[in-house]
Amino acid sequence: MKLSVIIPVYNEINTLLELIKRVQKVPIEKELIIIDDGSTDGSREALLRLKEKNIRLLLNKKNRGKGFSIRRGFKKAKGEIVIIQDADLEYYPDEYPCLIEKIFEGKADVVYGTRFLGAHRVFNFYHFLGNKCLNLIANFLYNTNLSDLMTGYKAFRREVLSEINLQADRFGIEAEITAQVFSRNFRVYEVPISYDGRSYDEGKKITWKDFFRSLYWLLRGKFDRQDTGRKTLFRMSLMKNYNRWIFERIRPFLGDQLLEVGSGIGSISHLLAGLGKDVLLTDIRQDYLKDLKRRFIGHPRVAVRKHDILSDPKKLPGPIDTIICLNVLEHLEDQKAFKNFAAILKKNGRLILLVPALKCLYGSLDQKLGHLRRYRKQEIINQLAASNFEVEKIFYHNFPGALGWLVSGRVLKRKIISRFSGMVMNKMTPYLASLESRVKIPFGLSLIVVGRKK
Repeated sequence: MKLSVIIPVYNEINTLLELIKRVQKVPIEKELIIIDDGSTDGSREALLRLKEKNIRLLLNKKNRGKGFSIRRGFKKAKGEIVIIQDADLEYYPDEYPCLIEKIFEGKADVVYGTRFLGAHRVFNFYHFLGNKCLNLIANFLYNTNLSDLMTGYKAFRREVLSEINLQADRFGIEAEITAQVFSRNFRVYEVPISYDGRSYDEGKKITWKDFFRSLYWLLRGKFDRQDTGRKTLFRMSLMKNYNRWIFERIRPFLGDQLLEVGSGIGSISHLLAGLGKDVLLTDIRQDYLKDLKRRFIGHPRVAVRKHDILSDPKKLPGPIDTIICLNVLEHLEDQKAFKNFAAILKKNGRLILLVPALKCLYGSLDQKLGHLRRYRKQEIINQLAASNFEVEKIFYHNFPGALGWLVSGRVLKRKIISRFSGMVMNKMTPYLASLESRVKIPFGLSLIVVGRKK
């Protein structure tokens, strides 16, 4: 694997060249991405004289902070694994193999090098105390047992960096990384590392103010709902009765070779996998695919792969006699999906859709979830007909949910489904399922549509 080493630099002329020499000695294929953050002590001039082919130099026009420099370096990284390396010789590059081992083995997405479990120079008690306080807060907020969130040694699979949205410019980047990594449920390992901490006389830059900056980013990561989609899927996954209800409504139409488009984190997928049929699960988000692969890693008849339904349908293996697409169409700008569905399916194959219904319900919940539209019955029928499908079955689903969505999204302007609402709906599901099986309700939160390829 190729390694990308991100090295932020600000006034490190005393240690910079020695650090680069040590990094280059590590016997792993690598690139060094060095970001000079407006140094004034000769560091920038020393960097400009370097001629090694595997060094990429980025120059900030003025001092922007460690976080800004790391974010800039992340965007340029091309290696499969990315490591942050400070330029002050506090950390030892010869420990890279230990740091990346679990990622290389496929067991971890992120690895922290903890300074408190390995050999380390005895350093400032107040820094130690501040770190312990931040760790305690982080572990409480994210229900984990991390020992050293402020470590400067962190290694990542490169895909992780495309799935987190970092914004901190200064030392708060360490806490923000931790907040986003744990809020997205990445697999995190800690390994002991050596540490030679500097004093302020030797050039250490972090101060007591950075404690409060780090605290801010920990709290922001917990309460800022950036990834509403994942949080909604997680809350939906807890609604086991509701998911079972959806599954039972589509079950009579399932064939033998199943393709689920937009599987998410597998709330319905595990029910499909229990049928004893061939199931192909797809999604476009790498974090969802990671969850699916981990969940079905030993299942002999379940395959997981990345696929965009708007891309070439020939990339999927056949034959497919049933496509299940639940709460996906409303996210797509291009309606080419229907023609691709038809191209994938065998003759007389079925397309099973669940889409949000009733345009009058469109509100803040839809906007935050990335819904581009809600559907009318006739609209979905016309789109199916235009792509060589005939409608075998179409009906509304979950009429109380429509009323709740109207209040939450149009009246209260909420941006995420509350846990309480999910719990209530889950408890009510057996009674709703019984009622809707006996009485035809002329409206609902969703439409379930079964189309057959002509």
